[in-house]
Amino acid sequence: MGSHRSDYRGRRRSTTGSPSVTPNSTPDVTPGRRRATRPARGRVLARIPAIPSIVGVAALAVAGAGATSIEQQAPEPATSVALSSPSPMHRYGTDAIGFHGSDREMAISRDSERQALADAAQTKLLAAAEQQAAERNAELKSLGRAAEARATAIAENQWKLPLASGAYRISAGFGMAGSLWSSNHTGLDMSAPSGTPILAVANGVITETGYDGSYGNKTVQRLEDGTEIWYCHQTSFAVSPGDTVTGGQNIGSVGSTGNSTGPHLHVEVRPGGGDPVDPMQAFVFHGLNP
Repeated sequence: MGSHRSDYRGRRRSTTGSPSVTPNSTPDVTPGRRRATRPARGRVLARIPAIPSIVGVAALAVAGAGATSIEQQAPEPATSVALSSPSPMHRYGTDAIGFHGSDREMAISRDSERQALADAAQTKLLAAAEQQAAERNAELKSLGRAAEARATAIAENQWKLPLASGAYRISAGFGMAGSLWSSNHTGLDMSAPSGTPILAVANGVITETGYDGSYGNKTVQRLEDGTEIWYCHQTSFAVSPGDTVTGGQNIGSVGSTGNSTGPHLHVEVRPGGGDPVDPMQAFVFHGLNP
């Protein structure tokens, strides 16, 4: 039995070529051989870095390279979004919106031309307004001088009563009827003492002097506007036909010649030398109160 078991173990070792290990038994390796191989493998492994360390170093290297690339490429976006050109003209504000060199000068020139045209137009308007104002002032001055001259002429030719105030009384009015007149009374009777001076009503020319039937001694004056004034029943004449007289000038004296009952002045007013009108209304119209 013993030799058979020994032979069997011998055959198994020669077949497999490796020591047989049984449970709970020590491997059939000599201590001397294990000490010889273990130190050699340890030295090789010690020289090789751990895999995690190699991965970490590689990651750091990639990150560093990326950072360096980013730092080198960072200025490029700022260049691509710049609003102005690197031209020296960038110090002017118009460059930011696309004006460069001659374009900007042309724009400034157009603005200057428009401003010059506007200034010229304004100057012309002011000159025209000043000229119109000067012409209007000249016209106003001319009108003022004409009005003054007219006022002076009116004042000089202002109607006057034919008899001095207080030297007469109204004895008969215009349009009265009676046995004293062949028809309605055609004038205004102003009773006054004989010889009382008769005055020209306004400026004019003497056209007639002489005796005229019921009118007695009569003087006819034509005023500047064509109105005729008849002075009747005079005692004497102080003017002759063709004489130019002014308002208030003595042209004769009160009498009682012709169809008369006493000394008085019969005065008639005939516009344009036509039919007579009420002398009282004519005197009032010219600012008089007989």
